Order: sequence, then structure tokens, then C-alpha cells
Amino acid sequence: MHRTRGARPHVPVAGARLSAVLLGAALLITTGCSSDDAGAGHGGAGAAITQRPDGSDPFWVDPDSAAARQVAAYAEAGRRADAERIRRIAEQPTGEWIGPDAPEREARGFTEAAARAGRTALLVLYDIPHRDCGQYSRGGAADGDGYRAWIDAVARGIGDRAATVVLEPDAVLHLVDGCTPEEFQEERYDLLAGAVTTLKSLKNTRVYLDAGNAGWGHPDQIHEPLRRAGVDRADGFAVNVSNFYSTEDSLAYGKRLSAKVGGKHFVIDTSRNGNGPYTTGDPEERWCNPPGRALGEPPTTRTADPLVDAYLWIKRPGESDGTCKGGPKAGQWWETYALELARDDE
Repeated sequence: MHRTRGARPHVPVAGARLSAVLLGAALLITTGCSSDDAGAGHGGAGAAITQRPDGSDPFWVDPDSAAARQVAAYAEAGRRADAERIRRIAEQPTGEWIGPDAPEREARGFTEAAARAGRTALLVLYDIPHRDCGQYSRGGAADGDGYRAWIDAVARGIGDRAATVVLEPDAVLHLVDGCTPEEFQEERYDLLAGAVTTLKSLKNTRVYLDAGNAGWGHPDQIHEPLRRAGVDRADGFAVNVSNFYSTEDSLAYGKRLSAKVGGKHFVIDTSRNGNGPYTTGDPEERWCNPPGRALGEPPTTRTADPLVDAYLWIKRPGESDGTCKGGPKAGQWWETYALELARDDE
């Protein structure tokens, strides 16, 4: 069966990277600097990345993201136009993909930084065993026990702080399309359902289970697997994660699926869907760094339908889908692709 894929891997956050995030967030909060005064010396083009205005969006903006660092580098080099293009990415909240090696520390670091800013952390958990069927984002926990321990560590890191979690891109989809070997399927259902239960035991955590996209299959193929994976106990499901289908098509897909899972709410990844999907070339790689794509609607909880809890940038725009079309490894920042996504003529 043809798969429309596109999930990116988790990328471990090194200790220095997370420390910089926390220090940057603390400095922004304690100094109260704004984007107007933080850019002194670069004419504003290199202004520090701050949170969205109060009331505009509840999610945390990482002041030390790859995009934010690219803005600073362009500003330092005098490339003001390019700095402003990448600022379109850097100033928006994006998903923080928790790595395999220090899940408790990473989850705590991101949620603490968000709490200090009065915001909610957006976390993506992507460590299911046999992940991505051996493709660009292969990997994941070594076994079921390792995954349960990883989820427990993430939960300890989140604690009572506010978090919105997108759980395991492609994991249910690959149960349905046969990509996950049969001998691992029952365990995967159990792991996903257990993860939902663990995360929903937290005081201020919302959980959305990944449910594919408008270009793959039909809602009647995935609604029962979603139930087996615990969607009834989750806050809802996510559609279009790391993919390119339009908000309109994603909304239609999500509403049809919602009707089959008890009216559950959902979120839509709008990070790169401004021009819709790529429709030429090899069907198996239309999801992998396709050319001519654009940023979609900015993250917001003010959406076009009461069933849609938020438009989110779950995929981090500017990070590669994999080593295709000249891209770096999955999850790595790709300056050229980021500039293309943020162009002004979409």
C-alpha cells in the first residue's frame, strides 16, 4: 500500500543546547527585552526572538532554535532580507522533539522554560520501537520495556507544568498499512495506549495521537486502530504531521475521522502546507523535502472549526525530512530549504 509519510526523527538535544535554551529564556524574562530593543547593533534585523504577545498564542517560542540562530547569523553577516525571511520561522512556536538519551531532563527543561514565560510547551514524542519501518527516521526504543521507561521519564520531566503532546507520528498509520511487522503490532498498541494513560495522569498535559493525513487512506481504515491505541482517553488526534496537505483538506479529513471516534477534537500541522502537497515526481518521495512548498497558517488556537483545537507547527520548518533531494540527515537544519519555505511570493 502506498504510504504518504513525512515524519521527522527526534533529534537529541545536547546539554549545551538545552542550557542555552534555559539561559536565553531566563534572560528574556528577567530583562523584559522586546524585539525592538534587543536588536541594537543590527538595526533590528538581529533582534532576539521573544514570545508571541500575550493573548495571541499559548505556546512557547524557543529563543535558541536553529531558526533563531540562523536569524542572528544572517544579521551579523549583513544579510538583512534573509534574516527577516527566517524570522518568519523563528518567531513562531514549534514542536520540541524529545530525544532518546535524556527524556526527563529535556521534558523538564522545555516545560520549565515555557512555564517561566507563562506559556505551554509543545512536545513531540517519537521513540516507538521499530520506528519509521527502517526508513530515513528509523530508530526508536530498543524494546517495549525501554519505551515504557522512556515515557515514564518524559512524564516525570513534565510534572504538573503545562504541555501539549503529539504522540508518535506514523505509529498508528504504520500499523494499518502493514509497514510494522505483524509480530510487533500487539505490543505497539499496548505501548501507545499505555503512553496515553501515563501522560493523561499528569495534571496539565494534553495528548493528541497521530492519525495520518488527508493523502493517505480513509478514516474508516484508521478509526478502530486509533481506539485500540487509546484515543478515547486522549484529548484527541493530530493530522498532517510533517506533511503538506492543505488546511482545508486536513480539516475535512479530521472531521470525517472525528465522527468515527466519538467526536474527538484534533489539531492540524500547518507548518509547511501553504502551497499544499507536491504532486509530481516519485510518489514515494513526494513527502521528502519536496520543492516549492511554503509556510502555512501560523500556530493558533483560534481555528476555523470548533473541532480543531489548534493549528500547530509540529514539524520544525527548515529541518530536513531525510537525505533526499540533496538534503542533510532527517531532522537537521537545512538553510536553503528554510529560505525557500519562507519566501514572500507564496
